[in-house]
Amino acid sequence: MNHEEQQYLDLIKRLFSNGSKEMSRNGNVISTFGNMMRFSLKDGYLPLLTTKKVAWKTCFKELFWFIKGSTNNQELKDQNVHIWDANASREFLDSRNLTYEENDLGPVYGHQWRHFNASYENCHNNYSGKGVDQLQNIIDMLKDPTQRTSRRMIISAWNPCQIDQMALPPCHILFQFYVRENKYLSCSMYQRSGDVGLGVPFNIASYSLLTHIIAKHCGLIADEFVYFLGNAHIYEEHIEPLKRQVERLPYEFPQIKINKVHDSIEEYTLDDITWISEYTFHQPIKMNMVA
Repeated sequence: MNHEEQQYLDLIKRLFSNGSKEMSRNGNVISTFGNMMRFSLKDGYLPLLTTKKVAWKTCFKELFWFIKGSTNNQELKDQNVHIWDANASREFLDSRNLTYEENDLGPVYGHQWRHFNASYENCHNNYSGKGVDQLQNIIDMLKDPTQRTSRRMIISAWNPCQIDQMALPPCHILFQFYVRENKYLSCSMYQRSGDVGLGVPFNIASYSLLTHIIAKHCGLIADEFVYFLGNAHIYEEHIEPLKRQVERLPYEFPQIKINKVHDSIEEYTLDDITWISEYTFHQPIKMNMVA
């Protein structure tokens, strides 16, 4: 039994037993505030939850889309990734008073990671050299042994100046890197709002893979992912599926290896991931995404 996944199952159980029933922006939820989980990344372990199948290809393609700085949902759709479709629709953009073309999400995650606060016009513009490239700044610090002990290796996706230009304000809003003994890389992430049934498993996998990639790219060894979650919530329609999930016993997490170091962080793809051990999981559990 993989005890680290039990943290996630225990979060679900706490919500069932002590969660507060609330009416949210997009439906009835049970919620709790202030949660934390830790996952080891040593020896290539990747915390892909096993008590249901996580759509890891979809998750990882979205991560690579963030890394490239893209805000164009059509690029995801072209890869058969549809997690942003509801928020990229004409109807949803109109509800946010946004006049972008359909599938333009505004200055969301990728824009803030790579071009923080650069004036945004549309998803097709070239923003090279504009704004603050937070991700590249972190990489430069991590590659420099004299800077990698810094306590300022932080990336923020939360930009109050541009929130109203985004199709959806970011949920995972801040992450920080930490190096110990000059070689072991850890990442902590703070998420203001987490859909426990669907979103949280993706967020755990995504930031864990990001840490593995950054470690490889900077000549370091991935160590740990630490997850801080503010408002954790379960949508009413996810309660019954999650009741089934918490009865399952976790399998061991899979192990991966990033098999190549690229010149640019934007060049990494699924092809660079080698599976050292198999991803073993229970049967999928169907839960609909709430926009």
